[in-house]
Amino acid sequence: MSKAIKYIHRERIPNEPTLILPGRLDHSELIELEKLLAHRKIIWLCEENVALSPSTENYLKQSKREVIAFSQTDLGLQQVGKNILSDLGSDGIAIFLPGQVNCLNGTSIHITGETLTAICALDLPTLPLAVHIPRELSLSIESPNSLPSAILVFGKLLTPSQCSVSQFRQELMIAFEEAFSSRSFLNGSLGYALLAGLKRHSKSKVVDGTNDQEKTYDIILGAAIALSKHLQNETNKKRIGIILPPGPGGLIANLAAIFAGKTPVNLNFTASKTAVQSSIQQADIDKFITADPFVRKMPDFAWPPNRDLIYIERVLPAMKKQITRWVVLSKILPTTVLAKMLKISNDGGDKEAILLFTSGSSGEPKGVPLTHRNVLANVCQFGTRLNLPENSNILGSLPLFHSFGCTVTLWFPCIEGLNLITNPSPLDSKRIAELIEQHKIILLLSTPTFLRGYMRRVNPEQLKSLQLVVTGAEKLPQNLAETFAEKFGIHPQEGYGLTETSPATNVNLPENSDVENIATIRSSRPSTVGNFLPGIAVKLTDPSSDAPLPLDQSGIIWMKGANIFPGYLNNQEKTDEVIQDGWFKTGDVGRLDSDGFLTIEGRISRFSKIGGEMVPHETVEAAINHALGLDEETERKIAVVGIPDEKKGEAIAILSTIAGVALEQECLDLRYRLLDQGIPSLWCPKQILPVEEIPVLASGKLDIKACEALAKQVQ
Repeated sequence: MSKAIKYIHRERIPNEPTLILPGRLDHSELIELEKLLAHRKIIWLCEENVALSPSTENYLKQSKREVIAFSQTDLGLQQVGKNILSDLGSDGIAIFLPGQVNCLNGTSIHITGETLTAICALDLPTLPLAVHIPRELSLSIESPNSLPSAILVFGKLLTPSQCSVSQFRQELMIAFEEAFSSRSFLNGSLGYALLAGLKRHSKSKVVDGTNDQEKTYDIILGAAIALSKHLQNETNKKRIGIILPPGPGGLIANLAAIFAGKTPVNLNFTASKTAVQSSIQQADIDKFITADPFVRKMPDFAWPPNRDLIYIERVLPAMKKQITRWVVLSKILPTTVLAKMLKISNDGGDKEAILLFTSGSSGEPKGVPLTHRNVLANVCQFGTRLNLPENSNILGSLPLFHSFGCTVTLWFPCIEGLNLITNPSPLDSKRIAELIEQHKIILLLSTPTFLRGYMRRVNPEQLKSLQLVVTGAEKLPQNLAETFAEKFGIHPQEGYGLTETSPATNVNLPENSDVENIATIRSSRPSTVGNFLPGIAVKLTDPSSDAPLPLDQSGIIWMKGANIFPGYLNNQEKTDEVIQDGWFKTGDVGRLDSDGFLTIEGRISRFSKIGGEMVPHETVEAAINHALGLDEETERKIAVVGIPDEKKGEAIAILSTIAGVALEQECLDLRYRLLDQGIPSLWCPKQILPVEEIPVLASGKLDIKACEALAKQVQ
């Protein structure tokens, strides 16, 4: 039996007549809410022809509860609201019944944007109520008996003038974040969760895509424990570096570091020598796990001295007896006993678990420590939203220093029991396609840059098993998505996340099939990055004044949640800039529509302030690509940058790899084509700067810092 319902902020329920507006309300929560408010008159409010659950419908009829139905098409919704207030008397409560919906697992708002608009038109004081069902948002290693049946959090009361779709959504998301962040599993440790997951899913496996060798998770666990003992003897430092591509070796190295009580630091082996040395110095690392073949393959990398390198392919073969012993012990000992023997505490919470470094696309790499709470939260948020069957095959080819590669292809499969098929490079599209076909992989995480490789080199039959393709790191051009869908029969879904958010915050997912007579909450919308994952709150502020903005107006995106990092490594000044009162300032500009889909309009660093107006580079880029008929599904040929301008402070320029262009005339012609698209004159480029290539990072993101330097160089 699960625990009873948990209430948070009951003191927010006003004594005056009010509409309680739950994001969802299943029958069991309906009964409990009625018990809580039994001393007050209750009127139930719903839409006409709504599909209530049979239990709720029978209950309302048999108990003769007062129910008022309204329609979105009613002309006098404000009068309906006045009638409701009159019926409630001096202290009654109206409660809205959302009804049954067809939606993704963990969706916090079971009400469509159209219905919310109608409810707001009732002009009633409205109390948002977040209803969180932990069994829907839990890790496979959690005991169902330890979970509360529901967590109900009352939000802040909205006056009739404050009650809008965007304001309700914001307050409900804040309340739902508080519900999710109160969960006890977030106080646990990543090491304990990995130990429990690898034991529970011992027959799941990792496949080395370079040689097709398979290792089941019980073998991986034994090897990681044995290596962890070696690491404890090698260094007394808090952190240990890892310089390995995706594969069994990288997985074992990271697990071993965690089990040894160390913080794994996966270093970016594609970064500049200066960036690598900065990362090592900031992290205070003296030992690094790598492999000799990889060292030979990367001669230009800023390798530390040989005495500081731990070669995994040399160390593990010498540990065969220890590995066998730990494999046997891990099979027969309960997780609690094994954890005690290994001194792996389940007390993690806000302590540092892993350390990543930002890509440095707009400056020097910044250290991003993620806590146990951060990683466990995001594995739960991302994993339960995807809702993949146990033993599903997923691809691991994103670099381990990439935040998605780390959370989604290291910790997620180990904890949730997914088979991980690895390949050391995401650029090797031909080999990856072979692995997808051979292992019937269902999930591919990629970037638009890497998808272009599939377009050029891969046979459509090879990707038939894919059920989900998710892209991140950069904007997904719609023509690339459509062309990919035409060729491979599956539409790539755009997601969003940041290193500082552990990383996933938003994702589009394939639509559920419509169910007759039941409303459907859409799970995908083109040109957006999708809905927020459960347990993340959002607010927007004006880029110029920092004043709060409604969610449906463009502003800087702030987030709050258990997945948000605590602050930058050894950089309090930068931390104070981006974290205020528990809210994280992402530096991206965007807005939400009435159904909660987030549109990213660009990073604030990719805006130019021209004549006092904020000009989004990515929007201008998209318009230029369209005007010039550029083929975005093959390669990036232009990039917009800001350049100094004496009159307006800044101007727009284009870095272009297009050869043979008469620059002055082309710039003038382009201006007219952009004006025809409705692009403001102020946004039109002032210069075209010819370059040999557009700088991009290994992740596929545009290298903003390099682009700006290149613009200065060629101007």
